Amino acid sequence: MSPLFATTRNKVSSRRAVLNLAAGTLWYAPGSFRIARMFGPRYSLRCVLFHDVSDTESSFTRGLGGTITRKNFEAALKFITNHYTPVGLQDVIADSDGRALPPRPVLVTFDDAYASVSGFAAPLCSTLGVPAVFFVNGECLDNRRLALDNLVCYVANVCGMGTINAAAQAACGTHDIDLGSLAQVFSHFLPTISLHAREVFRSSLVELARISEGDLAAEAGLYLSSQQLRDLAAFNFEIGDHTYTHTSCRSLSVEEVADEIDRNKAMLEAVSGRKVRSFSVPYGSSADLTTNLVAHLHRSGYEAVFLAEGCANSLRAHRSRLDRVSIKASSDSALFSEIEVLPRLRTLRNWVLDSTNFGTHGKNSDLRKTRSGTLQCAPEKGAGISGERN
Repeated sequence: MSPLFATTRNKVSSRRAVLNLAAGTLWYAPGSFRIARMFGPRYSLRCVLFHDVSDTESSFTRGLGGTITRKNFEAALKFITNHYTPVGLQDVIADSDGRALPPRPVLVTFDDAYASVSGFAAPLCSTLGVPAVFFVNGECLDNRRLALDNLVCYVANVCGMGTINAAAQAACGTHDIDLGSLAQVFSHFLPTISLHAREVFRSSLVELARISEGDLAAEAGLYLSSQQLRDLAAFNFEIGDHTYTHTSCRSLSVEEVADEIDRNKAMLEAVSGRKVRSFSVPYGSSADLTTNLVAHLHRSGYEAVFLAEGCANSLRAHRSRLDRVSIKASSDSALFSEIEVLPRLRTLRNWVLDSTNFGTHGKNSDLRKTRSGTLQCAPEKGAGISGERN
């Protein structure tokens, strides 16, 4: 790992650890859940998010911040079953006002089609009686092609950021691009470019790194096979839509939105034999939940839509805008912080930003524009109290 990646990653991990240490102290106090309610509005459905469940990171995942070890995943799942009530997607859909769900309901979700979910996470969920939703990108199924995020990680880890910048410059037709980290690639660059530019970026990465993407994808074996997707039904997993190519939605045209969603839905239903009725916004940002996207999901009959900004879902939270929390912790106190305390604090912070008239100048104005989507920036994965990235 390059010093730059290590520094960025260590800063994020340290910030999360400090927050979990501070908020996690409440876990040891009598009535910890009652105390947590003092930090924000009433918390209804908790939605937790996982990606890759693996004991080691590879060149394809190192720098994404989406890998959790098997030990930590098992610890998180046991914490959930001991202190919360796992619910399935049908329970969430059937509950119109949040009041019919059991006490402390938790919905477990997975994104990005990683095969590690089928090999370890799904059987463990089944053993512990935890239903889950698995959001899949059809392009990656059967390891025909790498997801762009994993390709970017591979090239950055093997070839360096110079190759990433050269590909970005080729995609945008300008040399006025200088990306210093993977976080900048995922938070600032990819969300702002068109679908066509993403493909040019991908092709440039493959060419500059001198790799055969198909061979590399097959060798890595990161993603589910069609058979593994079908087998997930036996583990009480529901299959959800995550767009066909895992693209940011804010720059898509009406036609591109329809193609990304409808193509993926048709493929997943054909392979799994199950109805697809939920959608996870790639990268998890509300800035990508555009008017075009919302309208198409409504017309297509989707019954639940998920973000990943790490906030609490209130009783009045609509099923078309459910937030999730990305889980990294392993200890009970840190898990309590990540699931119960930090989401309330983020929600309270957002309420303050929305309610306070800071004007249109300086730093506060920038914060408000970022949250409204005016600035083309998605949340960074694992960014502590500031948000999540999917």
